[in-house]
Amino acid sequence: MDRVALIRERLTSALQPEHLEIIDDSHRHVGHAGAAGGAGHFSVTIVSRKFAEQHSLQRHRLVYQAVADLMPSRIHALSINAMTPEEHQVKAGT
Repeated sequence: MDRVALIRERLTSALQPEHLEIIDDSHRHVGHAGAAGGAGHFSVTIVSRKFAEQHSLQRHRLVYQAVADLMPSRIHALSINAMTPEEHQVKAGT
């Protein structure tokens, strides 16, 4: 299973997202020390009701806990945008 699919599996299982977007940014980090070992750089946008009443740091911890077994061997860096469904609607302008 590829890295994006693994990340998707872990996040879906742990956080039941209503929206999940994972972008592999590894190509932007060729030559970087973390990329040299085969681990990737990823950007994640995740929308989940589990983030309700959670501060940004708490949300990030939930995401990192869900993918902990993939770090640092498969994931070197993870950029996280974690929102509730209501926050996502505001951001989308709907």
